Amino acid sequence: MLSTFVIVVVLLALAFDYINGFHDTANAIATVVGTKVLTPAKALLMSASLNFVGAMINTEVAATVGKGIVKEGVATPELIAMALIGAIAWNLITWYLGIPSSSSHALIGGLIGAAIAAHKFDLAVIKWNGFFNKIIIPLITSPIAGLIIGFLFMLALTWLFHKATHVRVNRLFKRLQILSAALMSYSHGSNDAQKSMGIITLALVAGGFLKNFEVLWEVKLACAAAMAFGTMSGGWKIIKTMGVNMIKLEPINGFAAETAAAITIQTATFMGAPVSTTHIIGSAIMGVGAAKRLSAVRWSLAQNILVAWVLTIPCSAVIAGLCTLLFYR
Repeated sequence: MLSTFVIVVVLLALAFDYINGFHDTANAIATVVGTKVLTPAKALLMSASLNFVGAMINTEVAATVGKGIVKEGVATPELIAMALIGAIAWNLITWYLGIPSSSSHALIGGLIGAAIAAHKFDLAVIKWNGFFNKIIIPLITSPIAGLIIGFLFMLALTWLFHKATHVRVNRLFKRLQILSAALMSYSHGSNDAQKSMGIITLALVAGGFLKNFEVLWEVKLACAAAMAFGTMSGGWKIIKTMGVNMIKLEPINGFAAETAAAITIQTATFMGAPVSTTHIIGSAIMGVGAAKRLSAVRWSLAQNILVAWVLTIPCSAVIAGLCTLLFYR
């Protein structure tokens, strides 16, 4: 039988996945909506479907989240519940403010903050090698990769089509951008939904329901469905920030940004690194904009997004830590 707190963790993890879906909808469809290639309703339907498919495929990232951050025996269902509350709270704050922050790193920050607070601020409960190698290094390198790939890809497309008319280029890339948005949606599901799978599986192991860390198909299905439903709810504030306010996008720009981001995310997923799809698509859009001209990017807005990226892990850790301290009083 599942304990009460394991059930609470499962429900919170699914709620987190749902919020992740509407919070990070912008990652997959902001550019395709911003360029008016698809209507919001059609973009959401496509994104939700491919998020679901992507979420059912891989488990490498789930293993990193479930086994690679806190040491064995540290996590309890109660602690994991506090971690999820911290992550959900930060997600809702940034969603309300329309800031594209990372749901992935909110969850990781929540787990670290709850674990440290629950064990009297003992830093040894964290697997710091795994944290730096699997979290911090990809956190830094993946947006850089997205920016560079987006910049170079946009330069290559500009050179290839410099003799084509604007009308012809738009007509071609309106079709191609649907494919790139679909790949981005699949990539988002294949990386992001695994975080909740890892958390739920960790809770099942901590609660004694599972002996070994193994993601059950029922867990995959539940997390995939929660993310798909969340995606269908939309995240219009962040879509506006990413797809409209950052740079003026045309279909060729959207195609370049989405393709660059999807390549980066798929590489990280293959390596089992829980990266931020928000960081990557945001940096890819900046790279594409910079390839047009540096002034095409609204760098003041990009600076605000960067601040949110830096603050996500510590802020979610603090929220989860305070919740943990209150819970164990």
